[in-house]
Amino acid sequence: MRIYTDEIINAVCLHIADRRGVKPTDVEVQLAWEEQYGFTAEIWVQGRSQHLIESNLLEAIEQYMFREYNRRVFRSNITLDADDEEIYADIRD
Repeated sequence: MRIYTDEIINAVCLHIADRRGVKPTDVEVQLAWEEQYGFTAEIWVQGRSQHLIESNLLEAIEQYMFREYNRRVFRSNITLDADDEEIYADIRD
């Protein structure tokens, strides 16, 4: 299974909203890939920004898959990748 940028952003919004006790619509997310750091995200909640590393993104996707698809996946089964247009996650069974 593969999920794309929009779903990854949704996963991060839901994950951060749960942790911070805010609505998912109160969370803004910008995904990035950098040679030095790999996959990252910058999030904004209530005017404050925070940087997430790849393991945080994998945790959010793991929880999203369970919540939205009722599928238990482990981080070791999730691979983040990017092409010229977007970031995506391949999820193995």
